[in-house]
Amino acid sequence: MKKFFKWTGLLLLTVTLFGGALGAHEWYAKKPLFFRAFLDRTLIKFALDNPEILTSIGVLDGMGFKGHNAELNDDSLEKADEMFVLMREVREGLLAYSDDSLDESQRLSKEIALYLIDGQIESEPYRFHNYPVNQLFGLQSQFPSFMDSTHQVNELEDAQNYISRLKKADVKFAQNMEGLIVREQNNIIPPSFVIDRVLSEMQAFVDSPAEENILYTSLQGKIDKAANFSDADKSQVLKNAAEAINQHVYPAYQSYIDYFEKLKSKAGTDDGLWRLEGGDIAYKQALEFFTTTNYSADYIHETGLSEVERIQQQILTILGSEGFDVTDGFTTAIESLKDDERFYYPDTDEGRAQILADYQTILDEINQSMGEVFNVLPKAGMEVKRIPEFKEKTAPGAYYQRPSMDGSRPGVFYANLYDIKATPKYGMRTLAYHEGIPGHHFQISISMELEGLPIYRTLSPFTAYAEGWALYAERLAWELGFEDDPYDNIGRLQAELFRAVRLVVDTGIHAKRWTREEAIEYMSNNTGIAESDVVSEIERYIVMPGQATSYKVGMMKILELREKAKVALGDKFNLADYHDAVLKNGAVPLEILERLVDQYIQSKST
Repeated sequence: MKKFFKWTGLLLLTVTLFGGALGAHEWYAKKPLFFRAFLDRTLIKFALDNPEILTSIGVLDGMGFKGHNAELNDDSLEKADEMFVLMREVREGLLAYSDDSLDESQRLSKEIALYLIDGQIESEPYRFHNYPVNQLFGLQSQFPSFMDSTHQVNELEDAQNYISRLKKADVKFAQNMEGLIVREQNNIIPPSFVIDRVLSEMQAFVDSPAEENILYTSLQGKIDKAANFSDADKSQVLKNAAEAINQHVYPAYQSYIDYFEKLKSKAGTDDGLWRLEGGDIAYKQALEFFTTTNYSADYIHETGLSEVERIQQQILTILGSEGFDVTDGFTTAIESLKDDERFYYPDTDEGRAQILADYQTILDEINQSMGEVFNVLPKAGMEVKRIPEFKEKTAPGAYYQRPSMDGSRPGVFYANLYDIKATPKYGMRTLAYHEGIPGHHFQISISMELEGLPIYRTLSPFTAYAEGWALYAERLAWELGFEDDPYDNIGRLQAELFRAVRLVVDTGIHAKRWTREEAIEYMSNNTGIAESDVVSEIERYIVMPGQATSYKVGMMKILELREKAKVALGDKFNLADYHDAVLKNGAVPLEILERLVDQYIQSKST
C-alpha cells in the first residue's frame, strides 16, 4: 500500500529538488530512460489530474497536501475527449520500448498495458452505449457515497474542503448532463424502469431537509469523531454545509429530476443492447472486456444452461438427503427451503445488527486458517458495514470497497440489509468468503501490496480475474471444511448457480432479445433467491451489459488451471504455490493467467 506513496514521492520530489537533472527528464521526457518510470509516471499524472482519485488513495494528505480535497473531477465531454487522445499517446510511448530492451516482468507489464489501452481505444465509437445515471450507480448516488465514505474530516481544513466540494456539485452535474444529452440525441435512452428508479431515488434525496441529508449528517458525524473542533467552528461548518446543500446540491439534483421527467416520454420497455444502433458490436466488446476472452454470446449462453442443470442436481441431492420433497423438481424444492423461517433473522434493527456481527465472526474464523493455503497474506484489515440505507433498496446484495493505498482506511464488505429475506443464514458464509476472506479482500489487498510491479498492475480492472477469484474463494472455503453444514453447502451451490444463471440471462437480454420480465422469470425459477434480489439483479444486468458473465467464466478458468497443475505436477503440487502463481502478478486477462500458470508448472516440474 505504500507503493503509490513511494513512487509519487520519488518522482515528484526528484523533479522538485533536482529539476533539470535526471528526475526532470524522467517526468517530462517523451520516453523516460526507465520503463517503470514511464508506466508509473503515466498513472501518477492521471491521478494528479483527478482530485477525487487523490482523495481515495490518500497519499498526498499524508505528505501535507490537501488542496485537491476541495475539488471535484472534471467530467466534461472535452475532458473525456482528451483522455482518448492521451491513451493513443501512451500507446505510442509503450511501443517505443522494444521487447528486447525489457526483462520478462517488464514485457508482461507492457503487454497488459497495451491490452487495456487497445480495448479502450476500440470502444471509443461506442462510448455512449450505456446509461451512466441508473438505479445502481451514477453521479446521483456516487457523489454522496464518495463524500460519506471517502472524504475524511479530521480538522477544520478538511471540513472546509468538504463544503467546497458541495458548492461545486452543480458544476459537476452540469458536466455530466452533456453526455446525457449526446445519448438522447443518438436515441440511447434508458428503459423506462431505469428512469422511474432514478427519479424515485433523486426525489427522495431532495425531499428531506438539508439537515437530515446524508451529506450533512455524515459531515456532522465526522466532526463529532474528530473531537478537535470548537463549538463555534462546528456550528459554522454545519451552517455552511446546509447552505451549500440547499443552494448547490439540491438544485443540481433538481435539474436531473426535471431532465428525466421530460425524458420519460421517449423511453421504451426494450432492455437489451441489441435495440441500439451498433448495439451488437457494443455487447461483443462488453463480453470481451469483462471476460477477457473471445467467447461468443451463444457459447456463454449454452455454457450457462449446462452449468445450471448440473448445479441444480447437486442441490436437489442435498435437499433430498435433508428430508425435503424433491419429486416436483428444483423450483418447488428450493421454495420450500426459502420459506423455512429457521433460516432468517428477525426483521428488526437488532436482527440486522446481529447479521453484521455474525458476518464478522465468520470472517475472523476463516482468517485464522489462511496461512495454511496462502504463502502471502494481506496486511490491510477489513470490516463489515451496512450499505447506506438511502441507496440499499436498489443496491446489490453486497459489495467490497478496497482499502486506501496509504493504509488509513481498511477494506470494507458492505452488506445489503434492506430485505431480511435476502439474507438467509445458509448463504452468509459464502457471501462473506466472496466479498471478504479469502475473496475480494485477499485478492485486491494482496495485489495492492505487491512489491516490484508498476502501480497500474496493482489496480488493473480485469473483472473475470477478480470476480472469478472471489467465486473460486467460495469453493475453496468449502474444500477447506468451512461449509460442512449441508445447508451452508447449499448456500455455496446456490451462489454458484446464481452466477451460472447470469450467463444465461445476460446473454439472453442483450443478444437473444429477452425482455426484462422473461429474464426475471428464468432467474426466479432457477435460483430460488428472494424476488427482491432477482429484480434488482436483472435490472443490474440491463445497465451493466456483460459484467455478470465474468464471475463464472473466471472461476471456471481458475479451477481448470488448478486441475491442469495438479495433473501435471502430481505430488509436487502445492495449493499455496498455485495461489502464488495466480495472485503474485495482480489482476491479468485470463489468457495471460493461463500462461503464467504454465510457467509455474514448468518451474515446479524441473
